[in-house]
Amino acid sequence: MDQTYSALVFMNGLLLMITYCLAIQQTNLDTDRSALLALKNHITSDPHQILSKNWSSSSPSSSVCGWIGVQCGSLHRRVSVLNVSDMGLTGTIPPHLGNLSFLVSLDMSRNYFHGNVPQELSQLRRLRSVGLGYNNLTGNIPTWFGPELQVLTLHYNAFSGIIPSSISNLTNLEIFVVQGNSLTGKIPEEIGNLNRLTNLNLQSNFLVGSIPFSIFNISSLQSFALTYNNLTGRLPDDICLNLPNLGGIYFSFNQLSGTIPPSVSRCSQLQILSLSYNNFSGFIPKELGNLEMLESLTLGSNNLQGVIPREIGNLYNLQRFRIEQNRISGSIPKEIGNLTMLTSLYLASNHLTGPIPEELCNLQNLEYIFAGQNGLNGAIPIGIFNISTLVVMEFELNNLTGYLPSNIGYQLPNLQVLQLEENNIHGVLPPSIGNCSKLFSLAISANQFTGTIPNTLGNLEFLQELSLASNYFTSLIPSSVGNLSGLLSLHLDDNQLTGAIPSTIQELQNLMVFNLASNSFNGSLPPEIGNLKSTISIDLSMNHISGVIPSTLGGLQNLQNLSLANNLLEGSIPESFGKMFSLTSLNLSHNNLSGLIPKSLEKLLSLHVFDVSSNHLIGEIPSGGPFRNFTSRAFINNDGLCGEPKFQVPLCKIIKKHRIHGKKLLSLILIPLVIVVLVMVALAYIFLRYRRNRKVPSAPDLPVVLTKERISYYELLQATNRYSESNLLGSGSFGSVYKGTLKDGKVVAVKVFNLQLENSLKSFDVECEMFCNLRHRNLVKIISSCSNQDFKALVLEYMPNGSLETWLHSDHLFLNMLQRLNIMIDVACALRYLHEGYSTNVIHCDLKPSNILIDEDLVAHVSDFGIAKFLGKDESMALTKTFATVGYIAPEYGREGLVSKACDVFSYGILLMEVFTGREPSDDMFGESKSLKSWISDSTPNSIAEVIDTKLFEEDDELIMELALNCVLESPKERLSISAAVDSLEKIKGRYVASHRSP
Repeated sequence: MDQTYSALVFMNGLLLMITYCLAIQQTNLDTDRSALLALKNHITSDPHQILSKNWSSSSPSSSVCGWIGVQCGSLHRRVSVLNVSDMGLTGTIPPHLGNLSFLVSLDMSRNYFHGNVPQELSQLRRLRSVGLGYNNLTGNIPTWFGPELQVLTLHYNAFSGIIPSSISNLTNLEIFVVQGNSLTGKIPEEIGNLNRLTNLNLQSNFLVGSIPFSIFNISSLQSFALTYNNLTGRLPDDICLNLPNLGGIYFSFNQLSGTIPPSVSRCSQLQILSLSYNNFSGFIPKELGNLEMLESLTLGSNNLQGVIPREIGNLYNLQRFRIEQNRISGSIPKEIGNLTMLTSLYLASNHLTGPIPEELCNLQNLEYIFAGQNGLNGAIPIGIFNISTLVVMEFELNNLTGYLPSNIGYQLPNLQVLQLEENNIHGVLPPSIGNCSKLFSLAISANQFTGTIPNTLGNLEFLQELSLASNYFTSLIPSSVGNLSGLLSLHLDDNQLTGAIPSTIQELQNLMVFNLASNSFNGSLPPEIGNLKSTISIDLSMNHISGVIPSTLGGLQNLQNLSLANNLLEGSIPESFGKMFSLTSLNLSHNNLSGLIPKSLEKLLSLHVFDVSSNHLIGEIPSGGPFRNFTSRAFINNDGLCGEPKFQVPLCKIIKKHRIHGKKLLSLILIPLVIVVLVMVALAYIFLRYRRNRKVPSAPDLPVVLTKERISYYELLQATNRYSESNLLGSGSFGSVYKGTLKDGKVVAVKVFNLQLENSLKSFDVECEMFCNLRHRNLVKIISSCSNQDFKALVLEYMPNGSLETWLHSDHLFLNMLQRLNIMIDVACALRYLHEGYSTNVIHCDLKPSNILIDEDLVAHVSDFGIAKFLGKDESMALTKTFATVGYIAPEYGREGLVSKACDVFSYGILLMEVFTGREPSDDMFGESKSLKSWISDSTPNSIAEVIDTKLFEEDDELIMELALNCVLESPKERLSISAAVDSLEKIKGRYVASHRSP
């Protein structure tokens, strides 16, 4: 009986214990469930509906262990892993996650989380891995995690402040990545105490000072990345003494100096050594040849001198070798031919001499060879033209001789760039060049090529640059050139070409620069030349072209420079020239032109260079518009011109006639007329003063008056050299901008408003209000103003690198992928400030490349707020009658005059497309049935490589185009916010930089 009773008591106790444990377990699971549901409630956007559909609170009995992104331990059945990475989530991190007391791994990377990391996560004492990269988190670097933490990745967020010395408390930390934030200050010496660290990545911040030598004693370190900071100082002489496992040194884009320590060769496992864009001096250590594992050696843009060590030829695994922009001398060692794995060889802008070694022909994996701007001589080895993998071959600005092999087009199927300018290469341009089907730049100017231009060039459908200038080409321009529909720049000047300019030239709808000067072309100008709507420069001077000037030239609205000088042209100057409003330079000198100078040219307010000398022109020289600034040199050696004395021509007869009857006119007409005018002016002045006095008390939206000391009209006149054409920076809708130098030596930009234009006064007022109230690093800054009844000007910060439009559509300027990303991030940050960072929402209304200015550091600044709109506190949109530039304007703006933040986002999306495709929205290639937007949409994602600017040599650009398409959706409500665009671009930049660690 006693035994039975005891057994019952034991069983009852066991049952109670099991029930208690189950209750405790259920309570703990409820705690985990509550923490996870708190995270779900802090999510403001779940575009893929992952959490909203899978994390359900409707069934308390269902285990959280089955939720997507959640894993539980096999014994305790508590949440041990939380992985919500790459789900597109937007929201904040709730402090409730600190209740997941059994959590070992937390991964919330690649989302849109913002705000601070809650300190309650410090309660997670079992936590070993935290991944928060690619978000928009702010605040200081959290270092209060538990001692078990091994992985902390916070890259590409918005963390600021310093790296705290308390980071050394995380004694088990193995991976520490804070790349792509806004960290400042010095790297703490205490990081050297993290003796288990394998991966230290502090790239792309604003760190200063020297690299703590203590870090070089962490023997477990495998990767050490400091690229894109402002670090100074030298590398330790025994840099690799205690780093036997180091596989990557990423120190590029800093201000490090001194010599490269030979002891770096002791890092026997080193695969990547990246020291480019610093101030290193001295020689390239020959000991680098001992790094048998090395795959990438980049030392470009330093102050290195001496020769290329022959020992480099021992690096049999080397794939990338960059020493460009140094002071390296001597010859290219033949031992480089041993590097059969090499894909990139950058030797440009040094002092290399001697011939190109034949051994380079062994590099059958080579894709890029840049050896321009040296002193190389001799012939290019024929074998180099047999490397079928070559994409870029640049040998410009050397003393090379020899010729191009006849089969060049058959051996280089992947060639995209061939630049051999300013050498002594001779022979013919082989017709087989037409088989290089991917070629987009062929630049062989300033050589000794002879023979005819091969007709096969018309096969190069992707060609954008064709530069054959300063050679000895003869005969005609092949008509097949008209097939090059994508051509942007055509330079055939300074040759011996003859015949007429082919009418097929009209097919070059994208052509921007057209130069046939200094040849022997004859015949007349084809009227079809007026179809080159995109062209900004035409130079046909120094030829034998005859006949009349086609009036169709007047339709070239984008043309800035036109030179037809030194030909045999006759007839009159077309009246239609007065429609070329972008024209800045017109040279028609040394022809047989007759008739009058059209008065319509007075409308060309941007015209600053004008020459019609040595013709047979007659009649009065116009005196208005740009003619106020021209000198007599522009008109000398004509038959019968007359006009103002400053032109050193006779006075026109009609002026003398007026003087004869001057007294009678004065007494009978002018005096009464003056009296009437004065009375009307007085009445108008009284009326306007009366209206102004009535309106002032009740007009809260009057433009803000500039409080800064204004600069006088005469000081601006002196600063801009009387607004001379040499100081003109550009012209806009309401005036012109000039470069000026103030008395104190400060260089400024002076925006002078043309008060004759409608709405120019309103534009001045709007810009005054904008510049006086808005402050942002990516907005152009105002310095002062000058305003009176007849003259209004703003004095602005000078931008030495001009506009984004100039950079995008110039054959002399180039922006790489990272520079374009940075510029577009700058623009987006400016818009974010206008839309969200100011007390009144501001809509720019006219975002386009010409309104984005670039400073000396290639930082972008948004300008021209002449038609900007201010929205009230409760306004989300406004009506306007002032329309922006066609092609960038949102549908609702164009149809109904409705402007909102979404309109700026639409313009930004079009701008993104233009920046990364190189195509303007007004490009004639689109016609009436297509647009830049539809072209991109039809090409995404399968044919994205066909639309991206081929100069970028990038493949993974689909994300950018997807972002752009999300900005230009038809419905304004569906478009991204500009903040979301900033976040997306920052992440794209992060991925790009991460995949191009070695610059």
